Amino acid sequence: MKLIRFGEPGFEKPGVIINEKYFDVSELVKDYNEEFFGGDGLEKLKNDIESANLPEVDKGVRLGPALARPSKLICVGLNYKDHAAETNAPIPAEPILFFKATSAIVGPNDDLVIPKNSKKTDWEVELAIVIGKKASYVAEENALDHIAGYVLHNDYSEREFQLERNGQWVKGKSCDTFAPIGPFIATQDEISDVHNLRLWLTVNGKTLQDGNTSNLIFNVPFMVSYISQFMTLLPGDVITTGTPAGVGLGQKPEPWYLKAGDVVELGIDGLGSSKQTVKAYSEN
Repeated sequence: MKLIRFGEPGFEKPGVIINEKYFDVSELVKDYNEEFFGGDGLEKLKNDIESANLPEVDKGVRLGPALARPSKLICVGLNYKDHAAETNAPIPAEPILFFKATSAIVGPNDDLVIPKNSKKTDWEVELAIVIGKKASYVAEENALDHIAGYVLHNDYSEREFQLERNGQWVKGKSCDTFAPIGPFIATQDEISDVHNLRLWLTVNGKTLQDGNTSNLIFNVPFMVSYISQFMTLLPGDVITTGTPAGVGLGQKPEPWYLKAGDVVELGIDGLGSSKQTVKAYSEN
């Protein structure tokens, strides 16, 4: 299945994509949240859809974040060798973990707002994992049993806040609009090989990132298992798995960053694409 949420910000309804058409499932499902993912909601929805007369939704509707705000948005840093190299960072011996504030989550095509006083707002196309079953001290061989599906994520980062303002990376990762998620969650059966997906990103039509999940340093089952050794993963939690080379910080001969008016587009095989227009911060 492909799960969407649609409607105005804060009032999104759950839906599904069937044969490239959008359908409203709000009569069957309250929302794509912890209760849904943890309560066998995917299987129930799959069965209910077969006999339901679902209202079709205009494809021009705004898409919201593909799931309701989760309890955690956990990021894995420097998880592609080429990205580590371009940022002059060593290959990590263990996954580098940090949090991104869930208040940063927006719809896949919502505007990116450059934060107040930002000089170095950067882009990062990433594959994200949606947890479908509570996970604590999970063995790697059982990790896939705890995944509901996968989703496209742009892990926007303010590099000055992240790297030059002391403390943890979270400051540079959590600004409002810094986590567009969607357009849809694809359940595991929709993706034939999660470790062989092309992911790409353009700025103003120029391709800057063009990678493949085959180059992940730590693969999907390992990441779920590893993180579950340090915290309980709840249904609906999101793990975003790192970005390939091509970010603004790594541009040659010198880094460059986003400015108002820029247009960022990104996508992953089987997970669709998204588009954000960059806007300047305004007090109003």
